[in-house]
Amino acid sequence: MTDRRTIGSTLLDRLHRLGLRHIFGIPGDYVLSLFQLIEESPITHVGMTREDCAGFAADAYARIHGIGGICVTYCVGGLNTVNAVACAYAERSPVVVLSGSPGLSERVKNPLLHHMVRDFTTQKEVFEKVTVAAVVLDDPLTAEREIDRALAALMRYKRPVYLEIPRDLVHAPIESPAHPPAEQGEASDPAALAEAVAEVREMLASVKKPVLLVGAEVHRFHLQDEVSGLAERMNIPVASTLLGKSVIREDHPLFVGVYGGWVGHDEVQQFVNDSDCLVMLGSILTDLEELGADSPLMKAGRTVHATADAITVKHHRYEGVFFEDFVKALVAAPMPSFPARALPVHAIEPAHMPPPDQPATLKGLFGHLESLLDEKMLVIADIGESLFAGADLRVHRRTDFISPAYYTSMGFAVPAAVGAGFADPGLRPIVLVGDGAFQMTGSELSTCVRYSQAPIVIVLNNRGYSTEREILEGPFNDIHEWRYEKICDLIGGGVGYKVSTHGELVRALQAATSDKSQLHVLNVLLDPADRSPAMVRLAHRLAKRVAAGNR
Repeated sequence: MTDRRTIGSTLLDRLHRLGLRHIFGIPGDYVLSLFQLIEESPITHVGMTREDCAGFAADAYARIHGIGGICVTYCVGGLNTVNAVACAYAERSPVVVLSGSPGLSERVKNPLLHHMVRDFTTQKEVFEKVTVAAVVLDDPLTAEREIDRALAALMRYKRPVYLEIPRDLVHAPIESPAHPPAEQGEASDPAALAEAVAEVREMLASVKKPVLLVGAEVHRFHLQDEVSGLAERMNIPVASTLLGKSVIREDHPLFVGVYGGWVGHDEVQQFVNDSDCLVMLGSILTDLEELGADSPLMKAGRTVHATADAITVKHHRYEGVFFEDFVKALVAAPMPSFPARALPVHAIEPAHMPPPDQPATLKGLFGHLESLLDEKMLVIADIGESLFAGADLRVHRRTDFISPAYYTSMGFAVPAAVGAGFADPGLRPIVLVGDGAFQMTGSELSTCVRYSQAPIVIVLNNRGYSTEREILEGPFNDIHEWRYEKICDLIGGGVGYKVSTHGELVRALQAATSDKSQLHVLNVLLDPADRSPAMVRLAHRLAKRVAAGNR
């Protein structure tokens, strides 16, 4: 990269200092100059086949690596990423969106330029709704400050930011003297922080059955060690939200399971609901948890709820206290220790696998997959049965399960495998994806072949949208049948398997796990009526909500 400081070079330098090593995207004429700078920088461009897939890849990369990035052209590229960026925003994933735009010199007299929608501010205004900062770097005098402001918001809230550069300003020189990157946000108010921690300590001193509920933000802020240490020091049981699955090691002696009001095990739900104090750290409360304002714990003021958005203790909201500071202050403060309690025990059925000639089933698939998982594997689950059946898998390391469990956007898993492969090449992705989701983004496997990645992709082929079938049956839930295993022939790499029986499933997984040199795709044919218990519970409750809304 040239020694002359320009808007483009300063931006890429800031991103590299924050740890960005790969950026996902597709070129276009409004962003070619920035792509050229990327090629000259220490950041590697990863070419994708679709802009929305680039967004999902950057999201997964950020969840593992701490920061992700996409680079796309104006409007036709940028607006194609909005759903993926919205997912990252909803699930607290720090993704940087870089977009080119028409040059300032081209905008004289407001001409009709290609890719435009309405006016030149439209794309920025759209992204303002799904990012914590959206800026246009159109002035060399203010560009550096605007870059630092946006990136400070990225790191403070662990949510996406949007930076747009008109194409004739990418190489515009920044004349001001170089200065170090700005500090990433201010510190918490000391008095408010001390008061919040004191109130937590006072509340815990008066209870007997507290539970710690951890969520995805614990991972986003790299606080897993601190939270595990806090739980161990207090001897307090720990549950995770579905989105936070694997934030805490699932073989930890204090871990009780995944808490999800509609999908969790009954014994875990009961254990958490029977607590007399619930300390929620980084937990995004959704309708899947059913722990809203009407919950008895919330009404009684027996909760602590700390996220990047707000710190609330009982009914008191503490302004000027930030999540990372709050968790670290809890860890440093003297807290009570609690007697050991009997934790819920999941009823684990004996590992009786179906006969080899029996048709493949969800139970047989996930039971066998459980026996194969090791510390070198990362489970990436799309939504539907991929997520709900996959939620019961016991992963072997922390942060080894990735899914859009809150935003639940179909098509996440395959492009996420690309991002995960670059974020940590030492982990092998096991991709669980439904046939409907695969039809949306499965062609991104060509990117895996292009970059010599070797995920194991398991397509749950039940010929349609199984969640929607449980809610409201109809022909609109059916999809066209594909020969999914043949995609390897189309993209010129990998091995495909058509799996009809349990014996074929075992042999295909054995071959796939033994061969780490290439992609493997399993087209697992399932009975459309086959359901996991979690799916049935969730779908029945959703069906009641839909029915109530139709009355």
